[in-house]
Amino acid sequence: MAQPTDSYPRQIPAPGGEVVIPSAGAQRAYDQVKYAPARRAGDFLFISGVIAGPRGQADRGPEAFKGYVRRAFQSIEATLKAEGLTFADVTMVNTFHVWNGPGFDGSRDEQFAAFSAVKDEFMPPPHPAWTAVGTTGLLVDEGVVEIQMIAYAGKPKPPR
Repeated sequence: MAQPTDSYPRQIPAPGGEVVIPSAGAQRAYDQVKYAPARRAGDFLFISGVIAGPRGQADRGPEAFKGYVRRAFQSIEATLKAEGLTFADVTMVNTFHVWNGPGFDGSRDEQFAAFSAVKDEFMPPPHPAWTAVGTTGLLVDEGVVEIQMIAYAGKPKPPR
């Protein structure tokens, strides 16, 4: 059954599962940049990286950064909800941090502490596996951290 183009979330059938498009913004990324915001394969949902950063806003300190990270986690939460999942279903987190970039005013330790505090707001124990990697840049120049997740989705849903 075809879904209206303005109806979200959307699922596009794909081998072994489906592509998940939770919002109009994610649809634009899918159409223009040619990547799936999330893709279900069998029992797992793979969520593409979501970038947290100031988006041109002046405040780049640790407290403002927490707001940018919350916005990224809310975007990921919408993707999880599109498949009937929550953060409790997340099994793996990969984060890519620009420790000394233009998007954050503070030390590596301050950035990691601010990020961890927000992560803990959304993801209480039991904790998922997590790898944090330092990098020199992200696709968005002012991006501070990119967050990628894998969630256990149980048995695949029947086609819609």
